[in-house]
Amino acid sequence: MPNIDFVGKRNFFIYLSLALILFSVIVIFVKGFNFGIDFSGGSEIIVSFDKSYSIDELRNTLQTIDPDYTTAKIIQTNPGGGTSDRFFYIITVSDSFPTLEEKQMFINSLEESFSDSSLNIEQFNDVSGYAAREIRSYAWYAVITALIVLLVYITIRFQFSYGVGAILSLAHDVVITLGFYSLFGIEMNLTAVAAFLTLAGYSLNDTIVVYDRIRENRTKNRGMDIEGVTNKSINEVIVRSLNTSLTTFIVAFMMFLLGGRSIASFAFGLTVGVIIGTYSSLYIASPVVIGMVKRRKKTQKA
Repeated sequence: MPNIDFVGKRNFFIYLSLALILFSVIVIFVKGFNFGIDFSGGSEIIVSFDKSYSIDELRNTLQTIDPDYTTAKIIQTNPGGGTSDRFFYIITVSDSFPTLEEKQMFINSLEESFSDSSLNIEQFNDVSGYAAREIRSYAWYAVITALIVLLVYITIRFQFSYGVGAILSLAHDVVITLGFYSLFGIEMNLTAVAAFLTLAGYSLNDTIVVYDRIRENRTKNRGMDIEGVTNKSINEVIVRSLNTSLTTFIVAFMMFLLGGRSIASFAFGLTVGVIIGTYSSLYIASPVVIGMVKRRKKTQKA
């Protein structure tokens, strides 16, 4: 078993976390998020051609359909690992087409604009602005509800101080991970929300392992102060936590590299979240418990 003074270094890591949170908040306010059509509304069209176009060529042609399409997001993609003899592009525009007639008019305009090549519409996803706002609201409700349920669960299983530590740890993980989404321009969509909910469960599992060992050691070592019990507990579970986190990180990172655009947002959230979650279970969740236990003892003495 290692003998590392985790608790003695807690102030340094608390300040480090505060710096990361501040950095994340600044990045979010300055850059904002790269919202997918799930959250922003609009249309996402996957098209294929029998010849290659540059992104600028596609954007210039779209501009002839509507000047507003100069801001369209265009990504070249290779479904099937690039084995197809066609060239695929994902075009995202801010317009939504509530009726079939409007959608067909847009498709006809695309076909006319690219009449010199064989254009296929592979997929057409359309989300109205109202639906996007509803989806975004329900996504936040899901995250907030999950945090509340987790707080209740930890409070029932352990104590309220443990619940506060777990929720602060989860909030820490979510804010910093959001900062990385903003920093790298990763698309924020429903799969990203799924990643945050998965991250909450994973991070909580790691925290519960530490909390369970703290509770067990407090019973066995009644003469030891809370700092000593916490440090002993973390040292007893650190190898297991790191091994679990490492294997999860490798899988999530490979998903991000090789899984393609459809799961990129989900895999990115897990890749970053596993690292942040393991860190917070050691240096955020546990120090909060130490502080609240010591404060309660002072109150009882007074």
